[in-house]
Amino acid sequence: MPLVALLAAPAHASLPAEPYEVGQSYSGGSLVCYQDDLFRAQWWAGPSDSPQAAYNASNSWDSPWLLDDPGACIATGTNLPPLAEASASPAEITGPGSIALDGSLSSDPDGDPISYTWTQIAPTSPLASIQAPGASGTQVDLPDVGEDTLYQFRLSVADADHVTYTTVEVLQRAGAVIPVVPVASITASDTNPPCPASIELSGSNSSYPDGETFAFFWRQVSGPAAEIVASSSVTTTVHLPDPGADASYIFELEITNGEVSATDSITIGQQCGNGGFTIPLSTLEAREAELTSSALFTQVKASIVTRDNAEVEAVVAGRAQNPANVLRVESIISNADWEFLFPVRAPEYSYSNFLRAVAKFPAFCGDYDDGRDADAICRKSLATMFAHFTQETGGHTPHWSEPEWRQGLYFLREQGWSESTPNGYGICDPSTWQAQQWPCATFADGSYKSYFGRGAKQLSYNYNYGPFSAAIYGDVKTLLEQPQLVADTWLNLASAVFFFVYPQPPKPSMLHVIDGTWQPNAQDLNSGLVRGFGVTTMIINGGIECGGSNEHAQSQNRIDYYRNFAAYLSVPVPADEVLGCAGMSRFEVGGAGAMEIYWEQDWSWDPSYPNGESYACKLVGYQTRFSAFIDGDYARCVDHFFDVNIDYQK
Repeated sequence: MPLVALLAAPAHASLPAEPYEVGQSYSGGSLVCYQDDLFRAQWWAGPSDSPQAAYNASNSWDSPWLLDDPGACIATGTNLPPLAEASASPAEITGPGSIALDGSLSSDPDGDPISYTWTQIAPTSPLASIQAPGASGTQVDLPDVGEDTLYQFRLSVADADHVTYTTVEVLQRAGAVIPVVPVASITASDTNPPCPASIELSGSNSSYPDGETFAFFWRQVSGPAAEIVASSSVTTTVHLPDPGADASYIFELEITNGEVSATDSITIGQQCGNGGFTIPLSTLEAREAELTSSALFTQVKASIVTRDNAEVEAVVAGRAQNPANVLRVESIISNADWEFLFPVRAPEYSYSNFLRAVAKFPAFCGDYDDGRDADAICRKSLATMFAHFTQETGGHTPHWSEPEWRQGLYFLREQGWSESTPNGYGICDPSTWQAQQWPCATFADGSYKSYFGRGAKQLSYNYNYGPFSAAIYGDVKTLLEQPQLVADTWLNLASAVFFFVYPQPPKPSMLHVIDGTWQPNAQDLNSGLVRGFGVTTMIINGGIECGGSNEHAQSQNRIDYYRNFAAYLSVPVPADEVLGCAGMSRFEVGGAGAMEIYWEQDWSWDPSYPNGESYACKLVGYQTRFSAFIDGDYARCVDHFFDVNIDYQK
């Protein structure tokens, strides 16, 4: 049908006025029919001034429309125009990406069939790609733009006689201009010197923006004490001692202008002539596989698998290509649900960041191939996680209009701390193994950066930032050097999912509590540790909130929040589910979740090796610098503790 015919409405002899048309302007004195009532325009009414507002107006001047004659527009047999409603998710996007347009709430008062047409009406350039212009909802792909661009998309909803229009706006912000950042680069005159030796370390290959003054700082991160002759020069001599055996050193260079900095490190392997015992890499890999072959290890490794960051950062709400676990979460928690559940959240806790946090860990709200109900597990996981969000980061203010259970994600950073605060929450002394494995970054004055609570989990300490950084980037240094990313990016929620899926031996992961992988054994049951919401509180903060004869106030908060989230998400709460943790004892070695996940030196006797040493590492339950979840850490453990040459060709 030609467009002009669609716009031409039939006569309405039985109506006192024409039906109100969305998107039209009306002069003062105009009469229109709207929802069976006759309205009169007091003054000029613009395209967005619907008579709907007059129903709830407290004063006659709140709307250009006055209700002139209720019920005057009821007419039998008259074909009323359809109602058009549209929304965009997200309504704001940075850089190129996809958004979703939804017109499914449009309707026809007469119940007639309606058709949909999506068009871009502004700007004329660039043009977005509307994937399904004739559907009630569609994905729209936005190209890259050089400046902030406001798009307007029109939805036309038509029945046999009428077309009704509405528009929706989407703001696309230009992609951030990537500033020129410094890059530190170290070269060495010799990476395998003898004992003793002097070597030259140079940072002359480093780069930084022209016209800016950068300072150079050399420091030793690990190894026997060496002498750095010129710690603030571009090139320095380093005197290495004779430690009496082969030794490994790590030296680090930081370049900074006081505002931005970059670091690089280099490993120097000092050869003292004793050669060491040679072990094929395949032998070490076979030992590692044998020690990590249990069913529980297999299940845990599957639950902590991650996706590539490029795939994660492509996730946007409504995108058909989103990973399966993200699509499941979107079907349970929409953007509107997110807005309702966390109305006072910090803006950095966006719905898009939430979906990207989910995308990073496929096991969270993922599928099961053994008959378990993935949707039910996902709903319970979300209710549990949201309850803990609200206790950890909520406003906890009774007089706000929002109830306390909906005050979650209010705090982004731990109160009393800022990015510029030095020397807090970190084991940074280079003589400690924690600082050697997860080296604290420094400010321009040499003071250490702080690893205070950030994000929905309030991640704290360098020995937590480092492993999280390894899980996200494959490099412990990224978040140690840029801890603010845990607050300002999608990592603010990913850090919480990370904690949710990772076990904390002797504690199981919260995911395995909820999905039934963790089944308490006799020792757990004797300690009162049973499946239910209460044991997740024991996992997250049991040392403070659990035990004793009465429920602690913080634990009771979590229970109250969980009940509310469970009700909202249609999660059944059985009458016999243990929701609190009063009377529970801590998880201990011997429990069902007490798996050993760190590598430590094996001190056992093995007569088949030199000096009867084992030339092996063993699994332990306490944290060490070597993790069984990180590829290659077993070989690194053996190399660290024994005088060994690993043959990487065999």
